[in-house]
Amino acid sequence: MLSQRAVLSTRDLTLKVGNLTIVDGASFEVAPGEIFAVVGESGSGKTMLARSILNLLPAAVRIADGSILFESTDLTKLAERDLRAIRGGRIGMVFQEPMVSLNPSRTIGNQMMEGLRLHRRLSRHEAMKLCLDMLERVRIDDPRGCFDAFPHQFSGGMRQRILLASVMLLRPTLLIADEPTTALDSLLQQEIMELMVELCRENGAAVLLISHDLPLVARYAARVAVMQKGKIVEQGPARDVLLRPSHEYTCRLLDSLPSRVQRKSLDRSGKPVLQVLDLTIVHAGRRRLFATSAPKKAVDHVSLDLYPGETVALVGASGSGKTTLGRSLVGLISTTAGKVLLDGEELTELHYRVGHAVRQRIQMIFQDPYSSLDPRMHIDAIIEEPLRHEATLTSAGRRERTLAVLSDVGLGREFVGRFPHQLSGGQRQRVAIARAIIRRPDIIIADEPVSALDMTVQKQILDLLAELQGRFNFACIFISHDLGAVEQIADRVVVMNGGRFVEIGTRSEIFDRPQHPYTRRLLSASSSLDRTMGGIIRLQTRRNDLGGRLAEQ
Repeated sequence: MLSQRAVLSTRDLTLKVGNLTIVDGASFEVAPGEIFAVVGESGSGKTMLARSILNLLPAAVRIADGSILFESTDLTKLAERDLRAIRGGRIGMVFQEPMVSLNPSRTIGNQMMEGLRLHRRLSRHEAMKLCLDMLERVRIDDPRGCFDAFPHQFSGGMRQRILLASVMLLRPTLLIADEPTTALDSLLQQEIMELMVELCRENGAAVLLISHDLPLVARYAARVAVMQKGKIVEQGPARDVLLRPSHEYTCRLLDSLPSRVQRKSLDRSGKPVLQVLDLTIVHAGRRRLFATSAPKKAVDHVSLDLYPGETVALVGASGSGKTTLGRSLVGLISTTAGKVLLDGEELTELHYRVGHAVRQRIQMIFQDPYSSLDPRMHIDAIIEEPLRHEATLTSAGRRERTLAVLSDVGLGREFVGRFPHQLSGGQRQRVAIARAIIRRPDIIIADEPVSALDMTVQKQILDLLAELQGRFNFACIFISHDLGAVEQIADRVVVMNGGRFVEIGTRSEIFDRPQHPYTRRLLSASSSLDRTMGGIIRLQTRRNDLGGRLAEQ
């Protein structure tokens, strides 16, 4: 029955690079108005599968076998000219990174009108009116200002809304969404997904959702296909596949989901290793041609104590000040007022050389290890670099410690001599962790260390951080918008909004008994897949009420 009315149907689709098969005999169907999700780890072939529908494959990748039927038309047999009429007009695509897919040198309005004027015979005035109406439809506060602005003037969530508006402007029959909410906080994730569902429902469009976020898929998708190494190993109704999986790979994906684990009890009666006292950070206004914009208070009078061996998580929406606060603690951003004390010594008043030595006791793991690792240096040289300030170590001693730390983070000697581009995302993050712990610091600040990683790699990194913390007893400030990861790793949670701390409490207090309305909003926007004592998996969404109770679905 489904095949007779399917909007999209792939049959035995095979993609190859040379003789290497990257998608192997994939078959699935998407019905009108349905949200069909494809999930899997990085490298499973799900993005290549999605791109093949519009023939947006890299030059080296070819369709070796199978068919792609869109409303009974085989897209693999169409000439490029005929495919261009379908691409954008009848099949739209929202890409993972909107900054890459939006042209930075052209205004938002010009880019939105390009598709309209290509697929619809409209005057500039008519096209402009439709664009402004759609920008208002996706809740852009100043549609006209947005129309004349450039992509870099907007946040990641705003750019994703603009891209969604551009795609839905043409009222496609099928929308392909490739990781549309990756690296967005829970509030923005919910906003983008609800907006996408609403627009597609109005137009009667089907959605092919590519994602590694299993709770998000369970919340929105009707059916799901699970990919492993290019093959679809399991597919069916989302609740059957994700709540009662039958394939071992699906079970392994679900086992990788973050879960609340028992943390060791900490003694906070002693002296904190780090104290943040009434800290304020103000960004100066930007100079423009004839005026300067007003200064912005990024961090507003915040105070925090951090104890040895403790993990404190900073959570909040994008722009709440989490990363700014974290970077200020290692001296990457200047503070405007307040104090930062490390074992009682004020970092902001230390002489440069003394302060530099003291700050070596605080290390940082950055969000994107690829951009924070020098692409021209070997892995062992990157890890060993912080030891150049260690005068007591000989060259042989530095080498010995480098190899020991490589082993600590689960990387063997075979990684010595490799470059960052020769490693996977998870391996690069392990290198970043190794570089941070090699000096045995007292404090590690981890800024979104798992945000762009799939579930299995995310679990490995979280387990590794917990293991290393147990071994070396460093304190950790864990900055994240991933509430699942926070619930697994944090002892205490600090909720930030608008540069302020709106709520501080233990993990149980924040997740089970949130008090502030903003905290409850964050929690209600997130979903989780949890395993019961009997091994049954349940989708749970936190209701936005004073008790923070869980609503089981």
